[in-house]
Amino acid sequence: MQWQSQDPSSPYHPQGTPSGGQQQQTGLPRVKGPEMNDRDRINDVMATEKYLTTAYNIAVNEASTEQLYRTQMNLLNELHQCQRDLFNLMHRKGWYKLDQAQAQDVYQTAQQFSNYQTQFPYS
Repeated sequence: MQWQSQDPSSPYHPQGTPSGGQQQQTGLPRVKGPEMNDRDRINDVMATEKYLTTAYNIAVNEASTEQLYRTQMNLLNELHQCQRDLFNLMHRKGWYKLDQAQAQDVYQTAQQFSNYQTQFPYS
């Protein structure tokens, strides 16, 4: 299925195309179908891992016994490691790209957070 504009003056609207309703190939990216590929699956699992680590962080903070705390902490550490492994896999395959920060930006951010330390009540 190809994308069609709702604007009749657009060349992508079926009535506005020069070939009588047939859309010409313009080099625009094709819309992906509903099927999931490996990247989609790994991205979905990584998002789930992020939600799980958030939930386990709360559970660890609210553990009522030492044994429950240790069990949840172990699970949380395993989740963090799984998430890290997925991140590394996606990065290696080029599916998770990072922009390299400029040295000046790193310095400014470090300064900003070090200034926050002076505001802590127990420093």
